[in-house]
Amino acid sequence: MPQVEFHTLDGESDTTRLKLACALVERSFLDGQRVLVWLDDAPQLAAFDNLLWTFGDGAFVPHEPLAANPAACEAPVQLTCSGDLPGNLADHFQTLLQLRIQPSDTALRFARVIEVVDAEPQRRNAGRARFRFYRDHGAQPLHFNAA
Repeated sequence: MPQVEFHTLDGESDTTRLKLACALVERSFLDGQRVLVWLDDAPQLAAFDNLLWTFGDGAFVPHEPLAANPAACEAPVQLTCSGDLPGNLADHFQTLLQLRIQPSDTALRFARVIEVVDAEPQRRNAGRARFRFYRDHGAQPLHFNAA
């Protein structure tokens, strides 16, 4: 079972939520982990890609879209909005930053899953559903209040 972490915010700002996600990706990268960021769609991917370059003064997170051969890609952080992920991706990434609305069995293959949830009602309810999903599949999600 993966280590599942839920980082929650009190506010409803999507920008604040994504900046926290960027900081968590940076921390994972600096800890030597390879990170896959899984987003819902291409506009969200583009916005997150841009934010990774600008979220903090002096922040540097080398990243690129998910490569056809992730193992051969030098970027330690890769982004995707694919509807489903090949089962072997967990062999190439230690951490999955899951920013999708829907839960997926694919996330359970990774050693570590990070979820970031704010107080916007739709995102908060979807986050609760994902929390239950992980728990129902045998994980024991950890909760961190990032307020």
